[in-house]
Amino acid sequence: MQVYSFSPFGYEGSLVSVEVDLRRGIPAVDIVGLADGAVKESRERMRSAIRNCGYEFPSERVLISLAPADLKKEGAAFDLAVALAVLCEKDLAEGKENGLAGGDILVMGELELNGRLRPLKGVHAAASTARDGGILRCIVPKENAEEAREIAGMKVFGATSLVDAYEALWKEDSFHGKDASLSDGNSRKEYPCVDVGGVLFPVMDDGYEFADIKGQGCLIRALALAAAGGHNLLAFGPPGCGKTLSIQKFPALLPLLDPEEARPVTRIYSIAGLLPKDSPLVRIAPFRQPHQTASIEGMCGGGPRLTPGEISLAHNGVLFLDEAAEFKSSVLQMLRVPLESGSITLSRAGRSTVFPACFQLLMATNPCPCGNFASKDRLCLCSSSSISMYWKKFSAPLLDRIDIRVHLDRQEDGMDCGSGAHKVSTEALRKDIARAVLAQRKRQDRKNARLSPSQISEFCQLSIEAADILDNATKRWSLSPRTVASCIKLSRTAADIRGKVIIDGESMSEALSFRRVGGLLEDLGMF
Repeated sequence: MQVYSFSPFGYEGSLVSVEVDLRRGIPAVDIVGLADGAVKESRERMRSAIRNCGYEFPSERVLISLAPADLKKEGAAFDLAVALAVLCEKDLAEGKENGLAGGDILVMGELELNGRLRPLKGVHAAASTARDGGILRCIVPKENAEEAREIAGMKVFGATSLVDAYEALWKEDSFHGKDASLSDGNSRKEYPCVDVGGVLFPVMDDGYEFADIKGQGCLIRALALAAAGGHNLLAFGPPGCGKTLSIQKFPALLPLLDPEEARPVTRIYSIAGLLPKDSPLVRIAPFRQPHQTASIEGMCGGGPRLTPGEISLAHNGVLFLDEAAEFKSSVLQMLRVPLESGSITLSRAGRSTVFPACFQLLMATNPCPCGNFASKDRLCLCSSSSISMYWKKFSAPLLDRIDIRVHLDRQEDGMDCGSGAHKVSTEALRKDIARAVLAQRKRQDRKNARLSPSQISEFCQLSIEAADILDNATKRWSLSPRTVASCIKLSRTAADIRGKVIIDGESMSEALSFRRVGGLLEDLGMF
């Protein structure tokens, strides 16, 4: 029968027990347990809130202990927990029944002087940690109640004031879990979505219609492959060719996250304070587009509490780097390890945390500093050395992790690249993607781009024609093992879109065409 609160740090965070002792002495409030300034100031907010809510503050000397003692406590989320612990200890000292008889409880909330509660960030992470520790009840601000109810088995009371929270301690029926009618299988009731061939997609505005794009059929086909298999993509071409416009419509091609994918995303956004008010569980795949001036800390995370960076905010979604060559080289190279491992470890002051960072990388850039290199209708004024320096900013190891490369040019009518028409609607693209997504869900537990070498051997069976095409390409262009594996995974996605069980020659040829862009850039050794 103990009051607990939560100390956020990185992805995990820690439960903090709040203990109160009333003893003889000059009336005062002491807080021990490595509390920062905001936590120490809670004694004044708590004292005023208790009195302004009509309760009597203890006349004894009050000692408040926040354990574990060696863990630094930060923020104002401890206010409500401290106030309730003081009131319950006062009741116990006066011989009254203790309101904590129902068992251990998680309490979070910042108090105003009049006793009202302010909403917090990190409630989803706190409730999840509490549930893992065997605590199945919590009191949080009303605005955060639905966020906490997304944790299975957690019973929640959403309080608007200290009075509500204190009275709820005495009423077990005040705590409620998530409505059973809104279970994981009822996504359509909770989220506006459309069913396309058995796969749920979010409802999008008219601005996400791919039929509005003139030409660039190859890029649209590449985006469909990327969405279907989770492949990384690089589009490069002169300014105004439509690469940014097309990629910004990419969220329309991503299915809703299933509940297992959504929970870590929701936890990350809760910790960062970015959880939408109307969405207690993030089901729409993240699409992050940081500015070119982003720092390493902004991309990978950091700060006093090790808050998540852009790559973690893009977990189970997309990180789009527009004008990628304008990012700092150190920022681009930092992406290499998370792209492989799907996570990032941050360390600070002897503590470390591991954030999930399984993201899909999309990049758009010009082919040279002036933007006209290899253009059919404009003159490039850049020297070979300047173009080489421009592309070396990416480095070969990073580019080697890009499965799809698309070279664009200004054009009115683009090649259809297997899409079947010069203009393809978002609805038609979703049907192809849904077919591939269902095939992957039935065959394996991950997207094609995340297949391990052993899974490639198991799930990517090549036809004789496809194997011959790949062998000839490997000998002709001296493809590395990583490139060969990339081509097989991309051809697996192309075959899934076509409904093929075995990878055929057409799918392998398409994968090789997107893996190798050909032309002057390869002649310069850029790819």
